[in-house]
Amino acid sequence: MTGQSYAVPVPKGYRVGSWEVREPLASGAFATVYAARLAEEQGPGQHPTLPRRAALKFLPTGTRTPRQLRHLRELAEREVELLKRLKAPRLIRMYDTLTVDDPEHPELDGATVLVLELAEGSLDAALEHDPKPESGPALLAQICEGLHQLHHAGWVHGDLKPANVLLLGDGSVRLADFNMAAELQGTHAYAPAFATPDYTPPELLWPEVDERGTRIRPSADVWAFGVLAHVTLTGSFPLPGGSTEARTDAAMRYARGTEELRLSPELPAAWQEIVRDCLAPTHAERLTRIPDTGALLRRVEEAAGASRSARLPRLRPRRWRRAVLVAAVTALALGATATASTYALRDEERPTASAPPSCEKPAVYKDAKYGRGYTANWNSTWDFTVKQGEAGSQVREVQCLLRYLHGISEVGEVDGIFGPLTHKAVVRFQERVGLEADGVVETRTWSALRKAGEV
Repeated sequence: MTGQSYAVPVPKGYRVGSWEVREPLASGAFATVYAARLAEEQGPGQHPTLPRRAALKFLPTGTRTPRQLRHLRELAEREVELLKRLKAPRLIRMYDTLTVDDPEHPELDGATVLVLELAEGSLDAALEHDPKPESGPALLAQICEGLHQLHHAGWVHGDLKPANVLLLGDGSVRLADFNMAAELQGTHAYAPAFATPDYTPPELLWPEVDERGTRIRPSADVWAFGVLAHVTLTGSFPLPGGSTEARTDAAMRYARGTEELRLSPELPAAWQEIVRDCLAPTHAERLTRIPDTGALLRRVEEAAGASRSARLPRLRPRRWRRAVLVAAVTALALGATATASTYALRDEERPTASAPPSCEKPAVYKDAKYGRGYTANWNSTWDFTVKQGEAGSQVREVQCLLRYLHGISEVGEVDGIFGPLTHKAVVRFQERVGLEADGVVETRTWSALRKAGEV
């Protein structure tokens, strides 16, 4: 690890719980992420719900001042709380949380470790390789989908940027790094007084901070999405300046009306109005143009040429802790071989597809853990549980596979809503293949749904 500074230096081969640390993947001011694998004596048979490989995010507690430790604990608690309560297809998945108990290594002793889904790379790394990827619009549709899932569940991300957008091996997107995330309390949330200036709206560049932190609204994420979209589609920031400081000054002048928003001529016409509305100079004007991320998502899907996602279910007050799902959009692999070495073990097998999947024509693809199987809308999740009363992209895929791969037309309309007809169709399928007929789609049912015929 010489030549680079890590917030939490962990030696290769170090054991944490059932995991063995491998190479570092990424590091920031508050955490370091390492690749990890299940130790040989802790094989998949002993932990059937865990993948063979994961990412370990170490949040430090070592030699810090009491004030720094309080901040670090708060950041860790925010991320753990969100990932425990929200399980949505476009949010990075957390398998477990661990605490290091190692007095002989004071820099590690007491550290919080998040066991996370292993991604192949970040959007930030992909943009370094290709500043304007061809798959940019499809990726932005998925990013917006994840943002909508987060807002719908009552949270603000607070630090949306390319480094916090992860890409899985099949090209699908996961939002990550929720240590700045905040739960809404009415129209506001309270986030730590940290920010990434290039993705921070003008009203938060010099915010008032009280004992609860900075007051933040969902419209801050909308601004960040507008900047991210401009960067992804044009390779440049939407406000002038050769440095972060210069662009921050330009944002303040823009908010005061003395600087114009000068979008790049390379920004596709279909995206110009979207980006301009996301970057409205004040919260109030932003809210007028984009009332919520549901409205933004529909516009983004249209601009990206992505299939329209299923409507999220209405949530009862304070009952949104159950998984929130939304339909998947078309996922395109970046095809950037340089990215693989950034955030993946070298021997990780890449999923492949024989043809672009659709609901009516499921396609074969290869999952690194489960092998070959069918997908109807490129949802690569095999172990995400869905049941009656839920809705979203995985439900829609269940309906597509039942109807068009297994010929069970009684499933009813393919609408992404797990109603009584879908429940009965799942029960019928489970009885057909010899599974427990409980109407719940979990790992074994997913496997049977995807393994039809020759794959």
